[in-house]
Amino acid sequence: MQPNLSDPVFQKVFWDRLISVTNEQAAALIRTGFTPILRDAQDLSAGVFDARARMIAQSVTGTPGHINSMATGMRHVVEEYPSELLEPGDVLITNDPWFTSGHLNDLTVATPVFRGTTLVGFFANTCHAVDIGGLPLSADARDVYEEGLAIPIMKLYKRGEPNEDLFKILRSNVRAPLLVLGDLHAQVACNDVGGRRLLSLLDEFELEDMKGIAELIVQRSEIAMREAIAALPNGHYAAETWADGFDTPIHIKATVTVADDELIIDYNGTSPQSRYGINVPLNYTLAYTTFAVKAAISPEVPNNHGSFRPVHVTAPPGCILNAQRPAPVAARAILGHFLPGVVFRALGEVVGERAMAAGADSIWLITVHGGQQAGEDFTYTFFSIGGTGARAVKDGLATTGFPSGVAGCPAEVTESLSPIIVRERELKTDSGGAGRYRGGLSQRLALGIRSGRPYGIAATCDRTQFAAEGVAGGCPGMKARNTLDTGEA
Repeated sequence: MQPNLSDPVFQKVFWDRLISVTNEQAAALIRTGFTPILRDAQDLSAGVFDARARMIAQSVTGTPGHINSMATGMRHVVEEYPSELLEPGDVLITNDPWFTSGHLNDLTVATPVFRGTTLVGFFANTCHAVDIGGLPLSADARDVYEEGLAIPIMKLYKRGEPNEDLFKILRSNVRAPLLVLGDLHAQVACNDVGGRRLLSLLDEFELEDMKGIAELIVQRSEIAMREAIAALPNGHYAAETWADGFDTPIHIKATVTVADDELIIDYNGTSPQSRYGINVPLNYTLAYTTFAVKAAISPEVPNNHGSFRPVHVTAPPGCILNAQRPAPVAARAILGHFLPGVVFRALGEVVGERAMAAGADSIWLITVHGGQQAGEDFTYTFFSIGGTGARAVKDGLATTGFPSGVAGCPAEVTESLSPIIVRERELKTDSGGAGRYRGGLSQRLALGIRSGRPYGIAATCDRTQFAAEGVAGGCPGMKARNTLDTGEA
């Protein structure tokens, strides 16, 4: 017997089961991945979309920069490949920074799910590739063409058969083809897991598709978000902050407007785009801004298309948060991770204790590449993470990736998979800003190389000039610092 879609109990059960399916999708991705940045750091996202490419549910594992930009990016996918151009067994791929997650290293893989010949939805995921050719991941490029191989929206598989030409191009353009293609196959496999579980779920509840229940999920989420916004007083609330930038400091200004049951965040007044790769495409700006809004005013509402509808994000074209092609964008996370902090600061006077202070924000991404003693080349990427900002009633969390959600890799993993030596890793005393509740502690990380062969290192970092600001009388955090053996900072 078919369920009554209007029954709130059924809606809750099916919704939770759908989230469980995406969690299984993400678990399959993590367990079959080849690289520590996927398996250990979990720099990934996974979600299910309806036949109109609206995100209906996401896994609890994943970074907002991936999942929220994928939620908007899937619209571009179906514009390029509408349902009449898709068949069972097709798999789509792209890494277009302006369509998906903001830089070329993030590969988005989307798989249409068919029930017979009827398209019922998509499973999609985004993962950070350890290499994508071009310059090693850094802010050094002068345009996106220097940053690596660009893959337009295209078919990775057609009717179940791999696009061997594309696989050959990938294999020939990256420094670590085994790792890159291994993770890519894991991305394809996890979507297949999600698709099979969705079809089983539809069979269990005797549903032909998820069109009706998806619409109800979107509507309920939108209503809940609008109610949360409407509870705030109308008005304009502004905040600003500074980031190190590359050769000149970057000013970030946000004005949050509450207008009844809608909320607008505008970044007018922010610095213009840079000639270096710290620029941020608008979809990535949107991803971390909507995350901040939801975290501050409606964290209990599951993340999906409906929860985004009442929130609007604007930034002037050509500003560093709405960089235009072909601007370099490889290190877009540096500034993207600052956005929740400035949004929290703007909303602080109306959401009170729900807004936390700024933390380390930008994660430090380190890529080391070179030769090993055995003669093989290696490429290894990992994160170094500071602390979160203090909360109104609690200290901040030490060495916790916020807002990204990614984790550092265990020293044992790093040393077993690369010639990198982790000489020292400890919490940095008094690095969190002092106050009634202090910010989370950062870490001191000392590295070495045991291969005895030439190597290169590329790192993206910030907070070396401008410490995380305290709020409500709290003190700022400690500034960051990096040095080489030569003593050069």
